[in-house]
Amino acid sequence: MFWTLSSIGCQSDKKADRYEKFAVDENLPKNDTIRFLSKYPELKLFIHEKVESPVRTAYIVQRSSYSEGFYHTRSFQFEDYKCKAESIGDTLNIWLNNNNGYFGNGVLVKVFNGRFLIKDIDPKTLKNETKFIPSDPIRQNLILNKSSFKQNDSIYGFIRYTAKIDSWVMKNFKGYFKAIIK
Repeated sequence: MFWTLSSIGCQSDKKADRYEKFAVDENLPKNDTIRFLSKYPELKLFIHEKVESPVRTAYIVQRSSYSEGFYHTRSFQFEDYKCKAESIGDTLNIWLNNNNGYFGNGVLVKVFNGRFLIKDIDPKTLKNETKFIPSDPIRQNLILNKSSFKQNDSIYGFIRYTAKIDSWVMKNFKGYFKAIIK
């Protein structure tokens, strides 16, 4: 399976004060990058992966940097993200991840009542395990094609997210995504 999903409702989320409003742009499906995604097949991140979409679901670039000391900083870039969306009760969960079954890096965007919360996925997991790591969001923007969703709707979006994962690691995450809500 692409990733293990959790079903935590937003109403009981202890960090509800970190929810921010998202913007709506009904023209997102016409965006050049979104349209470009439909011209390419979905990424296959490992040999025995069951690909769930015939076309690419995300083009997101993540640049992470970490400090190795006072003068040394290393940077990494990832572009192999996929999108998966699911409706669970009152919450829309948007998974933007590049999990290959053993290692993954990405975010879970929880959308609820016109607001959203971003949780960082812990890359240090066992096979088919999903854990989250604490982070300190510096900047987070989410644009979706409409304000309310239900199962089988198409969702289109843009995300820009910058966070400090710990005192050594910074994460910059930006791009477009689309999916059919399960």
